[in-house]
Amino acid sequence: MTRTAKIAQIIEQRRPLANRIETVTQNLTFLNEALHHLEEQRHQLLEQIDEPNVINTLQSLNIASFSGVIAKELEALKKLQRRFSRNSLNIGVVGRARQGKSRLLQSLTGLTSAEIPDGSTQHCTGVRSTLDHVPNSETYAEVKFHSEASFLKEVIAPYYRKLELGIIPLTLREFAHQPLPNLPSQLSQSDEPKEMTQAKYEHLKRYHTHFNQYHHLLKITSPQRIPRESIREYVAQDNAEGQQVFFNYLAVKEVKITCTFPNTDVSQIALVDMPGLGDTGIGDAERMIEILGQDVDFVLFVKLPKSLGDFWADVDVQLYGLAAKALVDLPINLWSFMILNRTSATSQNGDNLRNCQSLAETMAGKYINVAQTIIADCSNPEEVNHQILDRVLDYLSHQIKTLDQQYALACQKRLSILQNSINTELQKALTTLKTSVNQDNISRVFLPKFDQFWEDITNGLKTLVEDLRKNRDEVDIDFKEQVEAAIMTCKQDHGIPTIEKIEILNKQVQGYGTVYEKYLNEVRANLSKHFLSLDDGLKRSLNRVKSQVADTLINLENGGLGELTDARGVEFIQALAEIIPESEAQLKAGFQLLADFELSYRGFVQHRIRQHLDGLTPNEPTTKKLGNTPDAEQVLNCLKTAHAEAVYKCDNALAELFCEPSQAAFAIVEEFLDRILRAAGVKNEWYYFVEMHQQEIWPLEFKEFSDRTRLKTQWSQILEQAQNANQPQNLQFLN
Repeated sequence: MTRTAKIAQIIEQRRPLANRIETVTQNLTFLNEALHHLEEQRHQLLEQIDEPNVINTLQSLNIASFSGVIAKELEALKKLQRRFSRNSLNIGVVGRARQGKSRLLQSLTGLTSAEIPDGSTQHCTGVRSTLDHVPNSETYAEVKFHSEASFLKEVIAPYYRKLELGIIPLTLREFAHQPLPNLPSQLSQSDEPKEMTQAKYEHLKRYHTHFNQYHHLLKITSPQRIPRESIREYVAQDNAEGQQVFFNYLAVKEVKITCTFPNTDVSQIALVDMPGLGDTGIGDAERMIEILGQDVDFVLFVKLPKSLGDFWADVDVQLYGLAAKALVDLPINLWSFMILNRTSATSQNGDNLRNCQSLAETMAGKYINVAQTIIADCSNPEEVNHQILDRVLDYLSHQIKTLDQQYALACQKRLSILQNSINTELQKALTTLKTSVNQDNISRVFLPKFDQFWEDITNGLKTLVEDLRKNRDEVDIDFKEQVEAAIMTCKQDHGIPTIEKIEILNKQVQGYGTVYEKYLNEVRANLSKHFLSLDDGLKRSLNRVKSQVADTLINLENGGLGELTDARGVEFIQALAEIIPESEAQLKAGFQLLADFELSYRGFVQHRIRQHLDGLTPNEPTTKKLGNTPDAEQVLNCLKTAHAEAVYKCDNALAELFCEPSQAAFAIVEEFLDRILRAAGVKNEWYYFVEMHQQEIWPLEFKEFSDRTRLKTQWSQILEQAQNANQPQNLQFLN
């Protein structure tokens, strides 16, 4: 397998792990929220619970301590996910200003000082540049500018804090139009030389003085694509003639340059140009650590030894130490090379080979440890590509998979330790409410209340069903009134045609017999539709009885069920059927039985009166026949007679049913009582159901228990959420 293929395979193998890390990140975030809610609930319990055993356990819990740990682990997961989500292996180039870092990048990419400013120009400090190799691509840049918010927060605010300049500007207008505060004569939190402090202040003044020359860039959509010939205007102060005319770089947050590297064997490799340290920009070191931790797979340290003598200075050790902080899980010596920039006798620096060799030999004594040290001329493209890049790519192709595994494993181990620590506290929290003694107190109040409730509900419903039994043979007024109204409508809206209509139709069909049959069907259909309104009477009749049941349950003398729902009347029965849990199966089924029971015209009445409409049906034996020589008047008279007889028969048939709704109502309520009062074990179901809702049924009696019980219930629910979120598999991204 070629080196390029190996790197492509490594990048492809990273992706599934990146997806699993994203899932773990979501799970850890949810766990953090659950623990936060649990901590809030702990404080509420401490304020309202007066049980010593519970208080002692609550006070011993250390849930709040996990917040900071989880925040750090989320940040570590974020870095890890970004590493494994990238489409390239990223090589970061790190060094103090004017050590040959830019020359190295120029040699690697084939770009010039116009795109990568070097030590001979006033370069843009603190701006990260990423150089992507795309075969056969034109060279261009994508420039990302600061927004107003990021400019004030990430660029200006650090100067105000570091230099102790007072209140940080909240808007661009405030920064631009107000004079800069004077630099304090002495900073309270700094022991650096006064000259260095003044230099940093001058750096800030540059942002302030030239604001009008770059502020428009803080308001445009980015990234902006910039052609090769214009890149310099965004990454440097001076033009090709050395004149300081560009200030766009002050608004730039990040630059991505796409080009074709001279070395074609670098597919899916990107170079990250780190801010050159040693300038007076504030925040550069912090940005370097952030970039190394999130966006770099491998580091090239660059140092230019002086030809007349050199040594590892404190600033070199500090730079190495800063880089080492980027990833605590992966020692920097495993993913870095040291490049000692070799210069010849003809260079401005002179021949520094001896000092390069001396520094290479003394690195370990300064605790600067890297995987390899290379001495090479950073300005020589051939040397850079063969002695540096080839060795870096060989190292990456052989070692990056192992480095990834080591990095991921360290993060996974910490998550496992965190999960175990959280589980220990959650187990302790689980015992909190088991020490409560209030349940005995509640039971002593509840038992007599339930006994009285059972007596009231039994007597109330039995009294109701006895009344229904006495009246089951009585005429149902609702149904009777609806029947009378329907009969009246039948008589008034008979649908019988006039003589004129009969004559007109006869001319069309040429036969009174045909006319008669047609109108018989129409009159019958018109008559039958009026009986559909009987549904309303039947519904009112049954609903009146259901409402009586509901009123009985709501208005029990010693604890009605009205507080369990806002529903009333018929809706109360259905609402209660929904509230009762599945565990109380007989009780729930009884209420659902009553709620679902209906009396309808089609099911209860229609078949009983349909036979009385036969006289309005053609060719039936009971249908009146026309004479041998029929006319319109005869057709009209027959229709009237048939209609009147049908109405009369239906009226009589319906009158015989006036008592049946009362009988049906009695039967369903009697069945309802069998289900909810008389079935074996149903009293126990009532007990559990009422106990569940005791605070709603008897709010005054259980007031002293209600708030604390609610809090304890919430505590149990939130604790369960936290336990579910803290399952080991939820925080596992390695197989």
